[in-house]
Amino acid sequence: MSDHLVITIGRECGSGGRQIGQEIAKRLGVKCYDQELLTMCSRNSGLCEDIFRTHDEKPVNSFLYSLVMDTYSLGYATPGYMEMPLNQKVFLAQFETIKRLAEQESCVIVGRCADYALAEHPHMISVFIAADEEDKIPWLMDMYGFDEHKARDFMLKADKRRASYYNYYTNKKWGAVSSYDLCLNTSAIGRERCADIIIEFAKKKEEFLKAGRVDSFANYFKDKK
Repeated sequence: MSDHLVITIGRECGSGGRQIGQEIAKRLGVKCYDQELLTMCSRNSGLCEDIFRTHDEKPVNSFLYSLVMDTYSLGYATPGYMEMPLNQKVFLAQFETIKRLAEQESCVIVGRCADYALAEHPHMISVFIAADEEDKIPWLMDMYGFDEHKARDFMLKADKRRASYYNYYTNKKWGAVSSYDLCLNTSAIGRERCADIIIEFAKKKEEFLKAGRVDSFANYFKDKK
């Protein structure tokens, strides 16, 4: 098992999760993967990159899901993979790419159920970034040039799509406190402070892991309250 540090970030639309991921990666001297994952998935699987962009973080029906889980352990070279529907191939390629990244390097990965793909990775830290609607709407208006109505519609649809995708492929609930190591609200503490907290948490966990004291790690932050 790799000992590379991997920070996964789930995020509400407009919360600044991607920007926080980029800031963390910059401070730690590692790469942040978001849209870049789609290019890597395309290269690894041989499928057109546009296919991954079309299916990115979008749920599929239960029949396809059950088939892909049955075939997940088989790999790309089997007849089962070759006969898969396109949705299954996209799902499998993303999971394989995320796992390969974690084996190769320390990094930050935004979205795409990365925390679920790396659930057995001892050096993975899962984070969810949220924000209040009154902060998310103006940010989206400024970022994309939306009016208020368009920004709200964009936000609601993006979050619904992400939640459906995450809830479907994992045994957890998108945005629920119990699904992540850390849940932070940028409206309450700001994006810079969120990055500070995540980095402090990650470094402390690594310290405990190297010392063989992972069982007592949770108590460290409880004692600091």
